[in-house]
Amino acid sequence: MAYNHGVRILENPTSLTAPILGTAAFQVVVGVSPVNLAEDPYKATNVVKLAYSFPEASAAVGYSNNLKDYNLNQSISATFKKFAVAPIALINVLDPKKHKDSIPKTTCQVGDLQATVSIEGILLDTLVVEAGETTLQADVDYITGFDDDGYAVITLLESGAGAEATTLSVSGDKIDPSKVTKNDIIGGYNVSTGKESGLELVRQVYPLFGMTPGLLTSPGYSKDPSVASVMAAKCLKINGLFTCECIVDLDSTADGATKYTDVKTVKEKSGFVSEHMSVVWPKVRIGDEVYYFSALYSALIAYVDASNDDVPNLSASNKAIPITGLCLDDAADSEIVIDQEQANLVNSFGVSTAINFNGFRSWGNNSAAYPMTTDPKDRWFCCRRFFSWWGNSFILSYFQKVDDPTDPRLIQSICDAENIRGNSYVAQGKCAGARITYSEDENPITDILNGKIQFHQYLAPYTPAEDILNVLEFDPTMLEAALGGE
Repeated sequence: MAYNHGVRILENPTSLTAPILGTAAFQVVVGVSPVNLAEDPYKATNVVKLAYSFPEASAAVGYSNNLKDYNLNQSISATFKKFAVAPIALINVLDPKKHKDSIPKTTCQVGDLQATVSIEGILLDTLVVEAGETTLQADVDYITGFDDDGYAVITLLESGAGAEATTLSVSGDKIDPSKVTKNDIIGGYNVSTGKESGLELVRQVYPLFGMTPGLLTSPGYSKDPSVASVMAAKCLKINGLFTCECIVDLDSTADGATKYTDVKTVKEKSGFVSEHMSVVWPKVRIGDEVYYFSALYSALIAYVDASNDDVPNLSASNKAIPITGLCLDDAADSEIVIDQEQANLVNSFGVSTAINFNGFRSWGNNSAAYPMTTDPKDRWFCCRRFFSWWGNSFILSYFQKVDDPTDPRLIQSICDAENIRGNSYVAQGKCAGARITYSEDENPITDILNGKIQFHQYLAPYTPAEDILNVLEFDPTMLEAALGGE
């Protein structure tokens, strides 16, 4: 044993665990993108791509201004161009080897050694370029790329065989988003290959990136009840642990809700009743651009959270959104106008919408579970998200404690850390209260012997002030005093 003489210190590890907070509204979007424009078109299908910027998203899954045929374009645009928030996880299901079509031989004019093929979705590696009777060779006689509209541009090399050509004949394959079905979005597990696809890939988000999903979306495809039901199911027990929410579109085609009074019937027919689901209606317009509302609404929620220290206690209702109108999902994208009274009726069905109140604003606080449930934890979508976020944060923070000895130090460290965390959020005004307790009554010795301990946590996020009433009353005594008094 060492002989000690003097003053010494010994440092113990901190008993309070710093919480590891997942990104509150981390968007995971499943859909279709122009993968022919991606950095590697054949490695962008049924894989989770993480993007922190527009260039990253564009390189990962491709991007074009075609918002109608490619719903991932809508989410990328809404996230990075309209709200400037990050990150986002993108899952493209369009397979260029499967969802494709051949293009007929097309003649293109050559000017300044360049020819543009005005066809969307061309797969450059399938192009056959001919100058008269001569078949040109890529990277020998010409090089290819894309312009800002997503069209293939063929640039002839001065040293190549077709340098003097005035026209080119082009044929090949192009991707065809119309061949993607709801089953591709739903996805599944291939037993023979061991590969997952579609919504099944949500499971991979946390193992790959260490972030828990916050919001699941699939703009447009989510209006299908079978897709939406899978999305709601995927919000629960992610990796057996985590919870999140989803944003779905209510059908606004001719077979859906074409006016506000149809919303209740269409929602009930669609089976949208999950407390982990927010339903939005109808589509929205930004100038000539038309978006499914779920793409904008999901990005809006992410923006509200990011502006609030990444804490999802604020409602996304009554927040400014950069749209110029509402429209239906038809060939003409018919514009519709609803006022606050009509929007309130839509809200009463458990559906959110938008109103023009000196500028367009989101409008609606209820989850899809309303009016079937009035439990504030599940009715108010911001409260539901707060509970999911807190639960995910608890798991992430104390996973390191698993398999530690069940002793008073362990129990006290978790209680102290959580209560300090709760008091911090109360002081910031982000919730009314948050406390955790450990009770011997809830932890019998039989459970302790089986390696189980249980805590009881009480959370009280603030509910939204949805209805503010000011009662005005005429007071004749004031009039009397004004007219008769000195």
